[in-house]
Amino acid sequence: MAKKIDKDGLLLCELQAKTFELSASALDTSSEIFIRRFAYSEMARIMDNTSILQTNIQPQDIIERINEEYGVSNYGSVKYTLNELFWIGYIYRYFSYTYDWSSTRVYKTVKPKELRGLFLPYHTMDPAAAIERILEAKRMLPGTEEDLQRQYEIFKRVRLGGII
Repeated sequence: MAKKIDKDGLLLCELQAKTFELSASALDTSSEIFIRRFAYSEMARIMDNTSILQTNIQPQDIIERINEEYGVSNYGSVKYTLNELFWIGYIYRYFSYTYDWSSTRVYKTVKPKELRGLFLPYHTMDPAAAIERILEAKRMLPGTEEDLQRQYEIFKRVRLGGII
């Protein structure tokens, strides 16, 4: 079950969204390469555990640290729009924060190209609803498997107990 977003979560979403948006002009690499690098970076781990909130790190600092970690690259040429990047960054962090998943796990679940394709239909939705729809489409809604198992156990007890 997802937790509700709070002030800290919103701050993290905004920071990541602005970082993704800035990547379009600050980097020569493609948007997808930047997003992958971000998802696997030390900066993502610091955002995942929320310790970044104890610092004064800005989007430019995050991009510089990712460049330090992976090296400067000009690989790839497809740049997403600023609006797409902002939304993708926001959704990734919102997902990570409310489901308590690592950035890497969220990235592996929903790739940037897929999110880009969902931008137009989903960008005006509440982020929680958009994430729920994404998980529903992937048949990954939390609790679904547990609910089915619980219902099956009840059915077996009732059936074996002679109630039916």
